[in-house]
Amino acid sequence: MTRQAKAKLAVLLSGNGTNLQAILDACESAALPAQVVVVASNRKEAYGLVRAENAGIATYYHPLKWFLDTGRAREEYDSALADVLAAYEPDWIVLAGWMLVLSPSFLDRYSNRVVNLHPALPGQFPGTDAIRRAFEAYQRGEITETGVMVHLVPDAGIDSGPVLATARVPIYPNDTLEDLAARIHEMEHHLLVDTLRDLITHS
Repeated sequence: MTRQAKAKLAVLLSGNGTNLQAILDACESAALPAQVVVVASNRKEAYGLVRAENAGIATYYHPLKWFLDTGRAREEYDSALADVLAAYEPDWIVLAGWMLVLSPSFLDRYSNRVVNLHPALPGQFPGTDAIRRAFEAYQRGEITETGVMVHLVPDAGIDSGPVLATARVPIYPNDTLEDLAARIHEMEHHLLVDTLRDLITHS
């Protein structure tokens, strides 16, 4: 891909899609030389799908429960998802709040092209509820700050792939969990867009 070309992004999400919105806004303003070509979710009610539809982007609902209920293996679920995305020829797969661990049947198809955003610093609070766990650790006096990281996803490890970028987020004495979450989400939007821009322009 040349520097002049727009990168094709496939975004996977499970929830509200605020990071998707940050990507869409950056693409619209030309701050990010990319276009989102498809958005997929494992949750039918994920508002991120509505955001994509409002922007005229193809969406795909990919329910895990249906696969498991019909006796199909988890690896088949991931392989089928990879097949769907392949039709859009994405340059990068962006996990923006995707709440499932991907297996090699997906990751091997997109080697070194799957990017994940996690609301914690490397090695801290992997998995779900990272913001709440960081807040509770602060209240116990175990940490003084938390952060955000963007990393590659080479395997099924939980938030443990090669780190592309990090940003530290302070925790203040008067913070509520909601205060901290808002500060982290704001940082996520900036860090994800900046990291994607670096990946695209240097690929």
